[in-house]
Amino acid sequence: MSTTSNLDNSVRGRYLSDYRKAVMARRVYDILCEPISSDRETMQRSTSITYPYLSSMAIGSTAMSETVDITPQTLRDTTGSISYSSRREALQDSELLLLQSYTDYGQRRFEVLGENMMDTVEAYSLETILAGYVAFSAAARSSIDAGTSGHRLSDTTFAKAKRYMQGLRCPEAPGVAGEGVGGSLLAILHPDAYHDLATGGNIVSIAQYQDSSIILNSELGFLNGFRIIASPWAKVFYGAGITATSSIETTLGAALEALATSATVASGTNIEDGAWLNIGTEETSTTYYPMNERVRYYSGADGTTLTYVGQAENGGVKYDHASGVAVNNNDSVYPVIFGGPKSVAKVFASDVGGEFGEVVGPLKQGLAEQWVSLAWKVYVGYGIPSQNWLCRAEVSSSLDS
Repeated sequence: MSTTSNLDNSVRGRYLSDYRKAVMARRVYDILCEPISSDRETMQRSTSITYPYLSSMAIGSTAMSETVDITPQTLRDTTGSISYSSRREALQDSELLLLQSYTDYGQRRFEVLGENMMDTVEAYSLETILAGYVAFSAAARSSIDAGTSGHRLSDTTFAKAKRYMQGLRCPEAPGVAGEGVGGSLLAILHPDAYHDLATGGNIVSIAQYQDSSIILNSELGFLNGFRIIASPWAKVFYGAGITATSSIETTLGAALEALATSATVASGTNIEDGAWLNIGTEETSTTYYPMNERVRYYSGADGTTLTYVGQAENGGVKYDHASGVAVNNNDSVYPVIFGGPKSVAKVFASDVGGEFGEVVGPLKQGLAEQWVSLAWKVYVGYGIPSQNWLCRAEVSSSLDS
């Protein structure tokens, strides 16, 4: 008899497409990366991949001599390197759970595994991307204010970024046929920051008198030579800006589990209906916590037991948070990443699943094979080949005010 036990490879093959779909769904910053394929044997010889730089020749200003030969120029060279590492996570289920499950859990775990791979590798890439140069910021990150118009994103920021990156000769993406657009760069930002850009002075004037689709269809696709990518999965430094006037500074009074839709906090001071609450350690200019998140509070009987709406699929929180973790309503800071399609180099092991990783399992484990494990792994690394190919602005959003 054919069963899912003796035909487990067939089941695995069907569900691998769910894994790959989840991996591809929310990859935001990958568009900035130029892939460099390697193999496991090459990568095992060193902890980094080295690439060369070659200098330009000096500009000639001497006429050809009839009697003296040309003096050849001397070029200079240097090297850069990309360090790489491995990333992995796994699930383990009891055989009894899989036997008694009447839901689509067998399929969904592949999707969850793919989402986790994407989130993990995206967070890993951001460790490199967010270490790039902050070229445009109206204030230090901790002082960025949603209530100050000069701290918000505007077309002026794009104009400055364009001049900056053209002046440093950042490689551009090819022109787009049929759109009348020449070579372009890329700007990746969160929709909250995009809101101020799309509703700002010059953009509104253009929308009113030239192109109504900017407002009616939210189709501000290009600005000052940048292709705009506004994604809800773009990075936000939640609560890293200025302290709010009616400040909420408290902590979780009890551990919070993923998917929870209510929480207990140590103090309910200033927590009112509609308040955005940031959960997690504040991200300074040198720290980065990818599992920080925010929720919107809407009710609570005693002020310390809060009910809220979050970003998980059931409207709860996405991640577990320990008791004592910071909760505040500080203004958030929105990084806008400016770059081109080769601004970040990405190296990966092509024979271990490539850039999307490799699924391991399902594997039966235990003396009685009473557990079934499922995992993913990837060997990947990111680097900025040249700091003149990538920069960012850090701005506020009026939606936080």
